[in-house]
Amino acid sequence: RVFGRNAAALSAALRGAVPHLPVDINPRQPRRSSFEVSLLKEDGSTVELWSGIGKGPPRKLKFPQPEAMVEALKSNLA
Repeated sequence: RVFGRNAAALSAALRGAVPHLPVDINPRQPRRSSFEVSLLKEDGSTVELWSGIGKGPPRKLKFPQPEAMVEALKSNLA
């Protein structure tokens, strides 16, 4: 549940910052106890914006701050 709540909050922040950007949550089966954010560019390349693998405890370190992800997204779109 905590992963779902964090994914929903992050998705809302990303959609608010870049409204035309499609956001998919778990397009394929996720790794257990992991939280990752990737950007799939138009040329087919993938840029990892965040990986919580290897972070924590505490558990809250596994999740990025939405504001930081918005900045990372914008810098990778420019």
